[in-house]
Amino acid sequence: MNKHIHELVKEGNDYVVKLRRHFRAFPELGGEEVETQKKIIAELTAMGLNPRSAAGTGIIAEIKGGRQGKTVAIRADIDALPIQDEIDQSYRSRNTGRCHACGHDGHTAMLLGIAKVFSTIKEELPGTIRLLFQPSEEKFPGGALAMIADGAVEGVDAVIGAHLWQPFAVGTMGLTYGPMMASPDEFTITIKGSGGHGSMPHQTIDPLYVGAQIVLALKTITGNNVSTNELAVLSLGVFKAGDVFNVIPDSATLQGTVRTFSQSTRETIFAAIDRICGGICAAAGATYNLESHLGYPPVINNPEVAKIVAQSAEAVLGKTAVFEMNPAMVGEDFSYYQQQVPGCFMFIGVGNKDKGFVYPHHHPKFDMDENAFSHGVEIMVVSAVNLLQA
Repeated sequence: MNKHIHELVKEGNDYVVKLRRHFRAFPELGGEEVETQKKIIAELTAMGLNPRSAAGTGIIAEIKGGRQGKTVAIRADIDALPIQDEIDQSYRSRNTGRCHACGHDGHTAMLLGIAKVFSTIKEELPGTIRLLFQPSEEKFPGGALAMIADGAVEGVDAVIGAHLWQPFAVGTMGLTYGPMMASPDEFTITIKGSGGHGSMPHQTIDPLYVGAQIVLALKTITGNNVSTNELAVLSLGVFKAGDVFNVIPDSATLQGTVRTFSQSTRETIFAAIDRICGGICAAAGATYNLESHLGYPPVINNPEVAKIVAQSAEAVLGKTAVFEMNPAMVGEDFSYYQQQVPGCFMFIGVGNKDKGFVYPHHHPKFDMDENAFSHGVEIMVVSAVNLLQA
């Protein structure tokens, strides 16, 4: 069957590329993917499928095989980012302030290409393929939970998904056999002091000074409070205080992110943040408020499913092109599907320095080597077939 699949993927490559360029040109933000949804439904309907809406602007469709068996779900996220597109291509975004700068246009097009392949070989399938076109991955709390509530994984035996990944060269694929992507948590610390004239600091409680001490102390947490066997990141991205050079402000705000792979490590870090803020503020006579916003659960691949996916990818790309990668500290709501059924997430390389595809994800000039799309389609088709037969 794999030889037949390879030929079908090759024949359908132009279709996938054309669709990807369409979605890049007409991006929509999470929860607003109305035209994207219409386009996907039209394409699936033309294949003889019966897609239904889910999670508002998402879609679920099934391809039942000629024989009864397991059900494997394949997920693609369909939303764009609030970024102005700056690529110099005919498929540059025509929606101002909207851009597929993360690769979801490719994910959507690939899943439609996958649907076309499976629609052709459905009589040979020993089971069912469920297609999940998910909205709002970029917009917390994400669209996965709403998809699940609408029956996305009912009766599913395994779920797979992929991210087109610029740091990896085209023709390669990375995955893990356990922790893959971290929980992306956020926190905000508001420090309350007592402002005054810059010439008389003794009459104030300087929140800038307090905040600076907190910044330095927070950077010690992952080294001093977290086990060396655990992966964890704490980064600060915002420090705001004051507007005038000679006025000590009343308050300061710090904002940052915590990335972890376990609930115990997450709790340890947030407890340490609270303890440090309390100690430093008490010493200075200031007060503080700590707000935490917990993000998606970590993406943790099922080892058995990941092994089948890796072997399938090796059959497509070659053994040396598929590798076990280090976990990434970014987040993904694919994790919610994995909490329900065994699943595997993978990174498919789209980077190519020779062609100028070097800009990172979420950059306004982000683009991809389109040769990667056929790799993604074939890897996921072969993986799904092998999972049906496992």
